[in-house]
Amino acid sequence: MISSTPTVNLMAEIRNDWQLEEILHLLDLPFNDLLFQAHTIHRQYFPANQVQVSTLLSIKTGACSEDCGYCAQSAHHNADLERERLLSLESVLQQARAAKEKGASRFCMGAAWRNPTDKNLERVIEMVEGVRAMGLETCVTLGMLTADQAERLSQAGLDYYNHNLDTSPEFYGQVITTRTYQDRLDTLEHVRKAGIHVCSGGILGLGESRRDRASLLRQLANLPQHPESVPINHLVPVAGTPLAQAKALDPLEFVRVIAAARILMPRSYVRLSAGRDIMSDETQALCFFAGANSIFYGDKLLTTANSETSRDQDLFDRLGIEALADAKDHTDAA
Repeated sequence: MISSTPTVNLMAEIRNDWQLEEILHLLDLPFNDLLFQAHTIHRQYFPANQVQVSTLLSIKTGACSEDCGYCAQSAHHNADLERERLLSLESVLQQARAAKEKGASRFCMGAAWRNPTDKNLERVIEMVEGVRAMGLETCVTLGMLTADQAERLSQAGLDYYNHNLDTSPEFYGQVITTRTYQDRLDTLEHVRKAGIHVCSGGILGLGESRRDRASLLRQLANLPQHPESVPINHLVPVAGTPLAQAKALDPLEFVRVIAAARILMPRSYVRLSAGRDIMSDETQALCFFAGANSIFYGDKLLTTANSETSRDQDLFDRLGIEALADAKDHTDAA
C-alpha cells in the first residue's frame, strides 16, 4: 500500500543518481500527492504563473534516412508528406520575425537529417546568426553531430541544441533501428562540451510501459548535467507510419510524467511539445500545475498540427499565465 503522505522536501535536492525504483515510486503515488510534490518544487525554482514560449519551424522536410517509427519524415515510411529542400535564409528570417511578433522568445529550427553535412551546417549557422540578431534565443535540431560540428554551432552563438532520447534504452529498439541509443548520448555529450544548452526529452504513447517512461526519465535526470530544456511529446499518430494505430495514452499518465520530470529535474524547463492540439484545456492546466513551464507556440510543429495560437492565448488568460519574454536567468523562485 503506497502511503498518501507527501514526502516532498522544502528544498529539493539536485541529483544525478536516481534509481529506477525511486522514479517508479513517484509515478505510482496517489495523483494529488504527486502533483503536490511537483508543484511545491516548481515554486521553489520558477515563478508559478509564467510559461516560456518557443516556435518551431521545419527548415528541411522529409527524405530522412532514419526509420523512427513515429515520424512522417522518414524515407522508410509511406506518410503523405511533401518533401522540401533546405529553406532559404530569407524565408527563415521572415518566419522568425513573425514568431517574435506573436510573443515567442525562442525560435527553433528543425531539419530532417541523420546528420548535417558541413556545407548544410554552414547554411544553418547563417540562420542562427540571423535569428539571434533579432533578439530571439536560438535552437536547432539537425540529427547527430560530431564534436567539431557542435563547436562550430557554439561559436555561431547557438543557445540550445535539441536531441531527444525518445524513450527508454530498453524499448528504443522497437521504435528505431538506424541509430543507437549511444549515438544519441554521444551527440548530447558533444553539445554539452561545446557549451551549448541541451534540450532533450522524449515521446510518450509509443506503446511503452510505465517502467519505460521511468527509465527514460532516469536517463535524462542522470546525465552529468540536467538538460536545460526537457520537451515531453505526446505521440501524434501519422498515417503511413508504423505507429499510426498506437493506443492513446491516458491523459492523467501524461500529467504524471510531467510531474515526475519536474521533481527529478527541478531547474529544467519542462516543455509541452507535440500533441497539445489533441489535449484538453484541462489536461494542459494540470500539466502547468505539475511543473510544465514551456510550450511550442504556432499552428504547426515540423509536420504535425499544433494548438492554435488563439487557443493558447485564451487558455493563458483563463489560467492567469504570462508568456515569459526571456527564459534566461529564471532558475530561482520568484
